[in-house]
Amino acid sequence: MMFGHVSSVFYSVALLVLLVGKSHAQPYKQWWPPAGGGLAPPDAGSGKYFPQWWFCSDPSSKCYGKFISCPRQCPAFKPYDTKAKGCFIDCNSINCEAVCKNRRPNCNGIGSACYDPRFVGGDGVMFFFHGESNQHFALVSDADLHINARFIGVRPAGRPRDNTWIQALGLLFNSHSFTLAAQKVPRWNDDIDHLRFTYDGVSIAVPDGHLSSWSAADSGLLVERAARCNSVTVTLPGVVHISVNVVPVTEEDDRIHGYHIPADDCFAHLEVQFKLFNLSDRVEGVLGQTYRPDFENPVKRGVPMPVMGGEDKYLTSSLFSADCKFCIYGGLDVSGSDPGEGLFLDSA
Repeated sequence: MMFGHVSSVFYSVALLVLLVGKSHAQPYKQWWPPAGGGLAPPDAGSGKYFPQWWFCSDPSSKCYGKFISCPRQCPAFKPYDTKAKGCFIDCNSINCEAVCKNRRPNCNGIGSACYDPRFVGGDGVMFFFHGESNQHFALVSDADLHINARFIGVRPAGRPRDNTWIQALGLLFNSHSFTLAAQKVPRWNDDIDHLRFTYDGVSIAVPDGHLSSWSAADSGLLVERAARCNSVTVTLPGVVHISVNVVPVTEEDDRIHGYHIPADDCFAHLEVQFKLFNLSDRVEGVLGQTYRPDFENPVKRGVPMPVMGGEDKYLTSSLFSADCKFCIYGGLDVSGSDPGEGLFLDSA
C-alpha cells in the first residue's frame, strides 16, 4: 500500500512538472483527446463527459498556476461536430474561466470584419470602413505583427464610392509571411473549397476535411479547417487567433443593396474575427487602433452606417507591405513579393 501511495505521488508530481514546463504560448492546446487522434469526448447528454483542460504556466499571465477546465456545455477545444461550440481558454481572462464559442467567426463579436466591410472594434463599437477596390489597407500594425487586407469591389454607375469586401489577408511576423485569400469564381459552390494559402511565398495545401490542418515547424503557425471546406482557423501562438469563412455576395444581397454584381463574378470574400494577444499600447491599423487604451472612437453613434475614415493613414502598397503612414511594424517587410496577387485569379 505504501509503494502504491508513493508511486501515485511520484506520478502526480511528474505530471505537474511536465505541465509547468509547457509554454502558455499555445493557449488552446488539445490535451484530451491527444493531439493527432483519440476518441471524441462522449456526448454530454449521456451523463458522461471528459472535459479538456489547460494549465496556465506563463508567470506573466493573470491566471498563472491555475488549471482551467472546459465546461459541460463545450467539453472539447475542437469538437468533432462542426456545429458544436468549442472550448476557449484565455490565461489572461478576468475570471480564469473557459468559455464556449463558435469556431467560425461571429460577425457581431469584438474583432470581427464582415460584409462590406463592417468591423466591431476592440472597444465594442461597430463601424464601416469603405477602403477602395483593388487596394490594400493595414488592419493591425504592431511591433511584432502586421495584418493587411486586400479589398475588392464594384462601383455602380452614379455612385460616389466603391462597394467593397475583404478578399485576402496578409500577415507579417518575425521573418515570415502568410496569406489567406478567397479565390475569384463566377458562380458559388458550397461543395468546393475557395480558400487559398501561401507561407513565405510558397503555396500551401490544407487537405479538405473538418479538423484537417497544416502547420509551420519554424514559426508554430497553424491553419486548421473548422468545416470540410471554406472555413478555417489560423493561430500564431501567443499572438493572434483568426476565425475565417469565405462566402459569396448572394443574389439576395445584390438585390437588397443594389451592388450590381456582374454575372461573371460572385465576389467571394472573407468573413473574419480576430483574437489578438499581447498588443502594445501603440498598436495601429483600421482595427488595431480600437484596442489602444487611450483610443477615442470618432464614429457617429446611433446612425445606421457609422463610418471610420483613415484610408490615407492605413493604405499600403501591397499585401506584404508595412509602409502606411501610421504603420509601426518593426519586422521584415517583404514588399518586393506579393504571391497573394496570384490567388485573385479565376479558378481553373
